[in-house]
Amino acid sequence: MRRIAFICPALLLACVNASNADAQSPGSTYTSTAAKDCRQIGKPSELDGSTTRICPGKDGLMVLIAEDDLREVVSVGRNRKVAAEEPVAKVWFGPFNSSETTVEWRASGAKPFAIIQRWHIADSDDPDSRGRPNTKAMLVVTRLPPGPVCHVAYVDAIANPNANELARKAADDFARSFTCGKDEVKIVGTSGRAVELARMR
Repeated sequence: MRRIAFICPALLLACVNASNADAQSPGSTYTSTAAKDCRQIGKPSELDGSTTRICPGKDGLMVLIAEDDLREVVSVGRNRKVAAEEPVAKVWFGPFNSSETTVEWRASGAKPFAIIQRWHIADSDDPDSRGRPNTKAMLVVTRLPPGPVCHVAYVDAIANPNANELARKAADDFARSFTCGKDEVKIVGTSGRAVELARMR
């Protein structure tokens, strides 16, 4: 009986520790950047049609979507001003591009540490029947505060059938320790045309 009395607390502690570990395992939630779910900042420019909108995210963070000359930037911050000053707000892909309106938030507990978004990059070397460039899909992993906000990893969505899983793993493995301005954006999985286009400047 004494032996059992010593073993049970140990097993109980192990179970509690396992439960705590499971509770902190990264998970995903989702928000929208569709125009209907966001607040338009000012009026679209009559000159070039540029627009800016701010969208609610997770844990008090906001998502900033700025479009200019058929190219977008996506940033995150506590407010519009902070988001606009992040390193990622100054990163433009060379070809025409756009981001999808679903944002996946990777979080440990209630604290998000990365977002994942699907982007479409225009390929001028692959025109459709009307002469317009077809687009190539890519997942972008972006680190979140504390610290600067910047791209961490690119996953080519066509070259990798498991692109979503690869992007989540990249977020979980790299985002929190990634140093913006020092570490190079990682190409995760098999590289493809979308990643090649995204790296053009």
